[in-house]
Amino acid sequence: MNSFSLTHVGYLAVAAQWTVLLSLLAFLGGATLGLALALARVSKISFLRKAASAYIQVVQGTPLLVLLFLSYFGISIAGINVPPLLAAALSLTLYTGAFLGEIWRGCIQAVARTQWEAAECLGLNRFSQYFHVVLPQAGRIAVAPTVGFMVQVVKNTSLASVIGFLELSRAGQVVNNSTFQPFTVFCVIALMYFALCYPLSLASRHFERKLNVGRQ
Repeated sequence: MNSFSLTHVGYLAVAAQWTVLLSLLAFLGGATLGLALALARVSKISFLRKAASAYIQVVQGTPLLVLLFLSYFGISIAGINVPPLLAAALSLTLYTGAFLGEIWRGCIQAVARTQWEAAECLGLNRFSQYFHVVLPQAGRIAVAPTVGFMVQVVKNTSLASVIGFLELSRAGQVVNNSTFQPFTVFCVIALMYFALCYPLSLASRHFERKLNVGRQ
């Protein structure tokens, strides 16, 4: 049995970098999907609204663990070898996109109706209304809840350990199996997650206060 040492801390720090990478992939992919879903949810086309709504309800009602198993083992059944990072990124992208789509839909609809009417009076087409008038205002409203949701994404990356992806939680299990010092190991892991998530929480509160001041 080895004693917990700085070598183990370094190993966990490297795993934390994979956690950050997975979080970024999930956010970038989820943001792209979420924007498409949000626009579909406020579309004038009934089919798009219903399809986007159905997708969001299904994904939000499905545990992330199930999405991870489907992405990793489900695709493998078709004879396609999926690396754990790709499967985890795909699952978290689908998950993140569903939640961001609903968050951003609410932000778009929070833009005052008079702004839409003003854009129509200027003779702007639908695309120009979104691009020049609605989305810039909705984006300002969306910053705080989006940054706050990123905290959930970072913490949810820990579930990727079930498919063998070596992120921070999985690395902690490996170190604990070597040292048999679970209290020390997982306290260090908790501190690392705190170091990743707390700045995001501070940023979310900062943007929320700034938005509230701007509204007064």
